[in-house]
Amino acid sequence: MKVTIVGAGNVGASCADAISYRGIASEVVVLDIKEGFAEGKAMDIMQCATNTGFNTQVTGVTNDYPKTANSDVVVITSGIPRKPGMTREELIGINAGIVKSVVENVLQHSPNTIVVVVSNPMDTMTYLTLKATGLPKNRIIGMGGALDSSRFKYYLSKALNKPANDVSAMVIGGHGDTTMIPLTRLAAYNGIPVSEFLSQAQLDKVAADTMVGGATLTALLGTSAWYAPGASVAYLVDSILNDQKKMIACSVLLEGEYDQNDICIGVPCIIGKNGIEQIVSIPLNASEKAAFAKSAEAVRNMNADLKSVLA
Repeated sequence: MKVTIVGAGNVGASCADAISYRGIASEVVVLDIKEGFAEGKAMDIMQCATNTGFNTQVTGVTNDYPKTANSDVVVITSGIPRKPGMTREELIGINAGIVKSVVENVLQHSPNTIVVVVSNPMDTMTYLTLKATGLPKNRIIGMGGALDSSRFKYYLSKALNKPANDVSAMVIGGHGDTTMIPLTRLAAYNGIPVSEFLSQAQLDKVAADTMVGGATLTALLGTSAWYAPGASVAYLVDSILNDQKKMIACSVLLEGEYDQNDICIGVPCIIGKNGIEQIVSIPLNASEKAAFAKSAEAVRNMNADLKSVLA
C-alpha cells in the first residue's frame, strides 16, 4: 500500500512518521515545494527504523509528482496559516489555489486514489476538492472530525480521571472553534453515559475546552499542533487501507443527510477500502439539530469565498 503526503511541514511530517511507525503502509512519499525539505524529513524518519522496528519505505521529493504515482491514499496538508492583516477571503483564496493545484497534479498520476484533506479551512477545502475534481464523494474525506473527537476524548478523560481509550465520544459539525459540536449527551465511559459521572457544569466545560482545543495549543506553542493531527490522519488512513470499517467523524458531502445539501461537514462515517462507505445518521435532539444547522450555515458562508477559484 502506498500513501502520498503533500506538504512536509510539521503536520505532514507527523503524518508520515505515524503511518510508518505503525506500519500502516509499505511506502510513504512526502512531497513539498521547498527544495530538499521533504527529502530531509524522509531521511530523518527513515533513520528511526532500526530503533523502532518499522519497515515502511519513506521517500521525500521536491515537486516531483510522478514519484507519487499509484498512491492508494493522498493526504493534503499543504497551505499557509492566516497572517496578521490577512482577511479570511484572502486566506481561502490562497489555500484554495494551492489545494486545487495539488489535487490536479496527484490525480494525473493516481487517478483512483482516495484523497484525505487536512488543509484549512478544512471543510471548505474538502468541498473545493470535491467540486474541482468531480470525484465521487466517497473518495474525498475531510479529516477534522477525527482530530476534534480525539481532543474531546482527552478532555473527557481528564475530567473523569480515567484512560482516554476507555472513553467513547464524537464531535460533529464544522472544524472550527465556533462550529464544532461535541456530543456530550452521547459520550460514554466503557458504555456508561459520562453524565453518570460528571455534572452538567463539568460537561459544559469539557465541551468548551474541546472547541478551543486547537487555539489553546496554538497559544502555548506559537504555531498549530502537529502530533495529534498526524495521529488522526494515520488512524483514518489505517481504516482505509486495512478496510477496518471504523466509525470516524469526517467531513463529507451531504445530500439530504442531517437535513443538509451541497455542503461538506463533519458527521459520523464508516471508513473502509472505498473511503466513505456509509454516512451514519444518529438521532439528534432539538438543541443539537439547531447547533448543526448553525454550524452548516457558517461553513456555507465560508464556501461562498470559493466562487472565484471554482469559476
